[in-house]
Amino acid sequence: MEATPELGRIRRGGRSARRVLRQTPRAAPAVGLKRSIPTYELLSDEGLTQIEEAADTILQEIGMEFRGDPEVLEIWRQAGADVKGERVRFERGMLRKIIQATAPGEFVQHARNPERSVTFGGDNIVFAPAMLLPSVRDLDQGRRSASLEDLIKLIKLTYVSPWMHHSAGAICEPVDLPVTKRHLDIVYNQIRHTDKPFMGATTTGARAEDSLAQVRILFGDEFVDNNCVLINIINVNSPLVFDSTMGEALKVYARANQATIITPFILGGAMGPVTMAGAVAQTLAEAMPGIALTQLIRPGCPVIFGTITSSLSLRTGTPTYGTPEPALGYLATGQLARRLGVPLRGNGSLTSSKVADYQDGQESADTLMPSVLAGVNLVLHSAGRSEGGLCLNYEKFVLDMEHVGMMHTLVRGMALDDNGFALDAFREVEPGKNFFVCKHTLANYETAFHESELADHRTVEDWTEAGSPDAAQRANAKMKSMLEEYEAPPLDPALDEELMAFMEKRKTQLPDTLT
Repeated sequence: MEATPELGRIRRGGRSARRVLRQTPRAAPAVGLKRSIPTYELLSDEGLTQIEEAADTILQEIGMEFRGDPEVLEIWRQAGADVKGERVRFERGMLRKIIQATAPGEFVQHARNPERSVTFGGDNIVFAPAMLLPSVRDLDQGRRSASLEDLIKLIKLTYVSPWMHHSAGAICEPVDLPVTKRHLDIVYNQIRHTDKPFMGATTTGARAEDSLAQVRILFGDEFVDNNCVLINIINVNSPLVFDSTMGEALKVYARANQATIITPFILGGAMGPVTMAGAVAQTLAEAMPGIALTQLIRPGCPVIFGTITSSLSLRTGTPTYGTPEPALGYLATGQLARRLGVPLRGNGSLTSSKVADYQDGQESADTLMPSVLAGVNLVLHSAGRSEGGLCLNYEKFVLDMEHVGMMHTLVRGMALDDNGFALDAFREVEPGKNFFVCKHTLANYETAFHESELADHRTVEDWTEAGSPDAAQRANAKMKSMLEEYEAPPLDPALDEELMAFMEKRKTQLPDTLT
């Protein structure tokens, strides 16, 4: 029988159980979506097999380096891989066999409010905002270094939005805090200001352990040991390198039965080839060793196949987004993940634009839509990411969330019921007349179409009279109203006190350094 948070929260030392208040949240409920539309099948079985064979060739002939981690090398040696120095080579099909034996096809990440828990895998889609951006920008203050105050605002905006199911982690990097300590504040403020699920730290094994300690205070030891409450990004150092930093964090979370997202980061022409078939084969080749490693450490622990595949300007060397080639890559990777049998993480709303302009909208749309059509289960960077990942744009954050709301309507598909066919409306409306005031229209007018809160559909005269506000200005006003309506989800004061005490104690033990 699955543990419950109430049972799992009985603490050591005979203290009474203390429970997080689980009242109905004040923000609109945000649960993951179930897709009702099919995924786009770009490649035939023959084409997918070709990519899998190319990935197996890379792993067998070139292999992957696991740098600075003798323990991982020994794990591979015991599993039967060919280990020479830090280079590990794998026989064809070896990793797929390990993964498909125990890696779950679906799993739940529990939120402190059970109504916010989300499921990854299958037909489920979870949207999360941008992450790890060192700068922020808005119309009021311009571009600046991100701060803890910004992080808290962005957590609140994510909480208020009905379209964001997951709160990510460091939505922006609070660079006003020491690198060695800021992970404690990031996790604490996710716990304090939202009751949606969130991510832990992965920048060192010790920081991963701190994240686990914080959620164990929140949920209780037993519940955390038996349930996923954190998902955590483990980036491959593409091409074909796992460094010890990511390896240590992976081991910490896998042993604790917490989910990892094994993510190759391939910019064509830099960390991978310029041809998309080669980049997709590399993505599969880099993801499978990390996914398999989690299963060798703790069979059955949750894991997600991650992907960031994009193009590069071969003239300037800078990343480009919203181009057609990576869209094809996402569609193919979605098929490969389904064949492998594990959930998939992709991306949405990526752009190199510096402001909320046409380029921003086009590139964001042309990265979000392929992820949705590819069957991605976790759409990360769904809101706010600009400048190729260097800046969080507040106005874009709000505009992107509105766009994600449209995706909610899209993936639910078309209703084929009596109301959907509207035959009564045809019987009521004579040929040549209009449907504007018929009974069917009046009964459905509030829900028939997704109505954007930010698009301007007024006449040009009314728009001019209102001051001719553009999309960014409208989003800026919406952002401020969202922050005004925010009400913190309830948190047991005793738990809050314990979390604060842990954080302050750890801060006294850690140095104030920049790494």
